[in-house]
Parts: sequence; structure tokens; C-alpha cells
Amino acid sequence: MVSSIGPFWDANETWLVLGVGVLLVAFPMAQGVVLSALYLPVTVMLLGLVLRGVAFDFRVKARDAHKATWNRIFAGGSLVTALAQGWMLGAYVTGFQDDLWGWLFAAGIALTLPAAYALLGAGWLLMKAEGDLQRKAAAWGRRVLWPMGLALVAISVATPLVSATVRAKWFVLPELFVLLPIPLACAAAFWAIRHVLRTPRVVEAGYGWIVFGGMVLIFVLAFFGLAYSLYPYIVIDRITVWQAASATESLVVIALGVALTLPVIIVYTIFMYRVFWGKARTLTYGL
Repeated sequence: MVSSIGPFWDANETWLVLGVGVLLVAFPMAQGVVLSALYLPVTVMLLGLVLRGVAFDFRVKARDAHKATWNRIFAGGSLVTALAQGWMLGAYVTGFQDDLWGWLFAAGIALTLPAAYALLGAGWLLMKAEGDLQRKAAAWGRRVLWPMGLALVAISVATPLVSATVRAKWFVLPELFVLLPIPLACAAAFWAIRHVLRTPRVVEAGYGWIVFGGMVLIFVLAFFGLAYSLYPYIVIDRITVWQAASATESLVVIALGVALTLPVIIVYTIFMYRVFWGKARTLTYGL
């Protein structure tokens, strides 16, 4: 499992740094509000990422008797990171609503996101692993499939209930019919994932990638649905994109910086996946 993500996992933090950097320069007012409201979960997330990074590197060179400990630390750091990310997302969607419903909504997403990540990871292992590990990945995917699916439905129903702004963006005509393909596509992806996980011969035939691809599709559609729901607010019901934006000169500088760095990151990522594609083998570091 560690070998399957060895060449890839550390680069994912590049996107986190890029996102925070762009938010800081392009929308400093929003950055102050968002990070101030999320100071505690951001700190918890960073501690989780530190645990993951330390455990990942130390377990490779650790003696066999200590590898299980580093595995548990890596798993614990991953769980803490996922829970913190879910809480941050839930709090952000409610506009940092400090009441019982806001806390329950944030807690619901905090508990759902690890299950979604687990299913995404199971899909990844179906592509990268073979034999017993591949069969275990399918079993793990089946275990979290319905809890994740039901939780996503519950969150989708609860979101317009906790936010009048979201409700006004989705439940009006003709926008409702235009947006209907998003939940329908998510439902189709869910049933495709379910079919693959329940049919071992489909995985053995090389179609395990459907699970990973279906989860990526669900995440992407959820992102665009959330972006549509919040626009033009960058902090819902409080600060619009236009109010939070930096001076034009600063936006020009950050746009040029992103235009230069983003294509390089994308090309590098594509190249990395191409070079290290295929089934995972034992990960070794030079001593």
C-alpha cells in the first residue's frame, strides 16, 4: 500500500500550498476571515500531515518490529487530516455558523470525508495492487460504500436547509433542470462503483479503475456544485469575490505567477504518473 503511493503522495501538498498562497495574495480579506475562523482545525490538519510525513519516511528504514508502529502513526495522521478537512469544509459552507445546526453539519461532513477518501483509496489499490491486497481493497470499498453514499445524500439534503443562499441557487426554475445532470451523474458514478466492487471478475478483467474514476468524478462534480452554490460569495453571505479581491496590480502579479507555475505543476504531475504507472512493487530507499 505504501509503495503504491510512494512516488505520488508528497506532491499532493503542492496544491494545498498553492491554494493558500493564492488565497492570501488574491483575497487577503477572505484569507483573514477564513483562516481565523478555522485556526484550530487547520492546526490539527497540519499536525496530521506532519505525522504522515514523518511516519512515511521512518517506516521505510525502521526495523520490522517497529514498522507496525509507524503504520499506525501514518493511519492516525491520515484520519486526523481527513476529519479536520471535513470539519473545515462544513464550517465554510455554513459561513462559520456558530450554532447547533452549524456544528452538526460540520461534524457530518467531518465523518463523511474519511469514508469518501477510503473509497478513493480502495479504487487506487484496485488499479495498483494485485492478488490478496486487491481483494482486500475491494472488501474495504464495499464496507464504506453505503455509509459514504447515504451520508452524501444526507449532506446534499441538509445543505440547502442550513443555507438559504444555497437553497435559492438550486431550487428555482429553470436552473433546477440545468443543474439536474450533476446529481444524476453522481448517482450513475455511485452505481458503477457499486457494480465493480460487487463483481470480482470485472476487477480481475482490469476495470478496477472505474472505482477510482467514479470517485474522482463525484469529487469534481461536488466541487463545481459547491462553487456554483457559493458564487459570488467567497465567504457565504458575508464577503463577495469583488469585496475580498486585492488591488488590480496585485491580481495581475498573482495571475502571471499562476500562469507560469500551474502549467509546470500539471505537466510534472502528468509526467510523474506516466513514469510510475503500473502495478506497485516494494518501495526501497537507499541506505
